[in-house]
Amino acid sequence: MASFSATLSHHPFSPFPHSFRKISLPNTPSIIPPPNAADPDKDKIVQTANEEPPKPVSATPTKPKKPVYSMKKGQIVRVDKEKYLNSVNYLSVGHPPYYKGLDYIYEDRGEVLDMRMFETGEHALIAWVGIPTAPAWLPTDMLIKSDKLDYERI
Repeated sequence: MASFSATLSHHPFSPFPHSFRKISLPNTPSIIPPPNAADPDKDKIVQTANEEPPKPVSATPTKPKKPVYSMKKGQIVRVDKEKYLNSVNYLSVGHPPYYKGLDYIYEDRGEVLDMRMFETGEHALIAWVGIPTAPAWLPTDMLIKSDKLDYERI
């Protein structure tokens, strides 16, 4: 059995003596192999003349590209009624067919607060101006852009 060795170093607040000592513990297996031990994986790292050396990995990771959105924050929009009534978004709220409580999303202006790319596609967070409701995430394909800020009701 090989013996375990430890070296204690000098530290100003150390309770150990100020000289370097080597302590040997009997019957303790050696954790670190001796430096002259044969490395079993050493033969696997042989490089031929035709191979290129491995490229160093850069320390700074590359940033993912920003997605290009079809709308900008602050864009004034309204919802296309036919597309919305035939969408999963309308079915998920559980309103009866042609529910009148949502007419403001077709008639009043909404403002794009944020844009995101989800698994189901590009969505916009829409808040309706002057309507005390929570903003909603809607797919951008069912939104109608307004060219000017002074939007008139239909």
